[in-house]
Amino acid sequence: MTRKASSFAIASLTMLGTMSQTVAGGRPVECYEPVNRPAVYDTVYENVLVSPGGQVVDYDPPIYGTVARVEQIAPPRVTYEIVPAITRTVYHTVKVDDGGYAWEWRVIHGRKVLCKVWRKARYARVAETVVVEPERTRRVVLPAEYESVAREVLVRPERRRITEIAPSYQRVARRVMVQEGSTSWRRVHIPRHCRH
Repeated sequence: MTRKASSFAIASLTMLGTMSQTVAGGRPVECYEPVNRPAVYDTVYENVLVSPGGQVVDYDPPIYGTVARVEQIAPPRVTYEIVPAITRTVYHTVKVDDGGYAWEWRVIHGRKVLCKVWRKARYARVAETVVVEPERTRRVVLPAEYESVAREVLVRPERRRITEIAPSYQRVARRVMVQEGSTSWRRVHIPRHCRH
């Protein structure tokens, strides 16, 4: 038991004894009154965390551009093609009728008579297509083919900048109890009632 608690217990017992005697009609021998001591406070200053700090990341996205360049889209190759025949039209004179004697009906002076007549040979001009150069297969070499192609290229890669932010504190005042309040008993003298 602490000294304060022991003193309080003794005082309580004394008061109870005094009350008992008073009630019983006895004369008080000792008298006590409570003495209250308030708690003692002081102001202390301390740093309080306002912001824990951290990191700030600045991000710059990558930048792309377009570059045009000539690229081969087909290699050199060999193919074959048919060259048609070359023809020409030639004209000939040919006998289409040998001529000679023939019988035919004629009307002479109103009379229809059968006559023997002489006919000359007949000729006609006939067209004929002749091949000047026959059909043939020709080897054809095709050169490589090129084309201008636009491609996307990276001009600048992405960039990240990390900034460290230190934690921040603030100095604040706080009331703290230095000593707790207490109650003790003090012996008093009251004339004609309590002897000192």
